[in-house]
Amino acid sequence: MKIGILGGGQLGRMLIQEALKYDDEFYTLDPNADCSCANISFFTKGDFNEKQAVIDFGKDKDVVSIEIEHVNVEALQELEKQGVKVIPNSAIIKTIQQKILQKLFYEEHEIPSPAFQIILSAEEEIIIDYPFVQKLNTGGYDGKGVQIIKDESDFNNLWDQPSILENLVDIDKELSLIIAKNERGEIKSFPVTEMVADPKLNLLDFNISPTQISDDVQSQIDVIAAKFMKAADSDGLFAIELFLDKSGKVWVNETAPRLHNSGHQSQEGNANSQFEQFYRVLKNLPLADTSSLGFSGMLNLVGEENCSGKVKYEGLENVLKLADAYVHLYGKTETKPGRKMGHINVLSDSRDELLEQLIHIKSLVKVVAV
Repeated sequence: MKIGILGGGQLGRMLIQEALKYDDEFYTLDPNADCSCANISFFTKGDFNEKQAVIDFGKDKDVVSIEIEHVNVEALQELEKQGVKVIPNSAIIKTIQQKILQKLFYEEHEIPSPAFQIILSAEEEIIIDYPFVQKLNTGGYDGKGVQIIKDESDFNNLWDQPSILENLVDIDKELSLIIAKNERGEIKSFPVTEMVADPKLNLLDFNISPTQISDDVQSQIDVIAAKFMKAADSDGLFAIELFLDKSGKVWVNETAPRLHNSGHQSQEGNANSQFEQFYRVLKNLPLADTSSLGFSGMLNLVGEENCSGKVKYEGLENVLKLADAYVHLYGKTETKPGRKMGHINVLSDSRDELLEQLIHIKSLVKVVAV
């Protein structure tokens, strides 16, 4: 089978690495000739936001998918008309890639999400209470395009672009659910993962799986997942990012229609990984067992401050001496501050021990420039 992926980043790379044990041809489209997938796929240099480039890339593929949602949806719609299978379908990608449409989707389908106001410019009257979060309608990624407006003194910082203004949730935990559906209608999810963010970079710092939540919280998440999958009406693998507030209520933050950073620990921590699962979705195969093998976690390897240039990983040998620590690098030759360059997965017998190991490993490794 010819499988085309729009985007050549680390998510595509790890999907292909997992799928190499099977018998398929993987093709990637990316504007960067030095991207993570360039050397492990049939690579085409091109812009996945340019309509004709996407159509030309996808027209001879058996299935086309994404590893980044900011792609040309009109091209995907055209490919669907031509009989090319697009997973997930163009309709749900279009909904998710625009924050305004995404929030209206949650509202329409009674999926709990923080109260919000839509603005098209900073000139509009702000009726939502402070503090609130501003999310740009398009283009936000890895913490970019999101800011907190605490009070009137912050108002001058408001971006003058179409946005969602959203009530700030009093967060107890940030959670993520990776859930998949194949063409047969089979649905499976991974155990809920807790995400611990780096407050400085606004990037995911640690994953912890499975998280410790009550039966009531799990029940709320199950209802949200069922509503989302019914409303999305698409094959695919989705990451539903959630807030658990301090009163025990679960809210949807946002959803990614693709593989996700919050599922990386599944490579060693679960019976099968999110990458295996997504491959099976693309092939319409029976979905894989997602059971946890114990406590697992992930640490992102990101470029250090003031470090730009050819990458060097300091302290990696010390990590490789450790039992139950697994290094995954993304094939990126150039680092810059905050850029995701790899991750390290860790297995443990307890949550406390897992956190100790993650913190220790974080102290061992630095991503710097030569």
